[in-house]
Amino acid sequence: MKKTVLFFGVLASLFFVSCKKEKKTTEESVTSAQSPEKFVIDSVSVEDSTKISDKLALEYSSDVLVYPSVKDKALLDSIYFIYKGITDFSKKGLQDFLQKDKTDYFTETKNQSKEWIADLNYPQTWNTSFKMSQISQNENFLQIEYLSSAYEGGAHDNYWFSNRVFDLKNNKKLVLSDITTMPSAKLSQILRKNMDNIHSGTTDSKGEVKNSDMLLVDVIPPNENFYFDEKNLYFHYSPYEIAAFAAGDITIPVSWIDLKETLKPDFAQKMNLQ
Repeated sequence: MKKTVLFFGVLASLFFVSCKKEKKTTEESVTSAQSPEKFVIDSVSVEDSTKISDKLALEYSSDVLVYPSVKDKALLDSIYFIYKGITDFSKKGLQDFLQKDKTDYFTETKNQSKEWIADLNYPQTWNTSFKMSQISQNENFLQIEYLSSAYEGGAHDNYWFSNRVFDLKNNKKLVLSDITTMPSAKLSQILRKNMDNIHSGTTDSKGEVKNSDMLLVDVIPPNENFYFDEKNLYFHYSPYEIAAFAAGDITIPVSWIDLKETLKPDFAQKMNLQ
């Protein structure tokens, strides 16, 4: 009788331990399923220089972000739009592509400069540079700024900005019509009004800011180089796009309050602007 009681006691203990293990395993599986995949960010960089002659040297520089967490091919094509023909978006793939891009730049510039290199009056260093910078990233949106610059003689270098916002839920580049239905003409009026409210070194005789005096256009068109935060939608313009080179690149904010009645419901919900 005692052996029987002992047997059932041991059996009950084993059953209890088994249940605890099963419950723990189930809880771990649920926790693992509920935890979102970590958004991974990496980068690659290639810098090099070469001397073509006693009067001309070349410099190459590229700093590119890598997104191993992004799997959608169309979205990756859009993120790396500046590099045509790239198919391998891994860190090694991007590194190899940049090395080829550097070699192509050195070779093409050397071949193109053969006819007039002797006419250079003084030693010069020409360059090409590209840099990707992440503005922000959350579960809904990834915002990236691209800066390209180049110098090939002349008074100064030239540079261009491009801003892109990517919808991580729908795997696509966000366009302005995804954010607001405000007519372009009305948005242009707000941009012109806000032009003189941004910081600048340009002033009139009374010491007041007059950024609009440097404008090359009568109407400031809303462009697709935009990004945003919790307060404003920002439109970014490169030199010569709307103003003289001396004005530099210009970023004009438009508040969500100004856009409130025209915001797309889905975007407003994701941004908690409702």
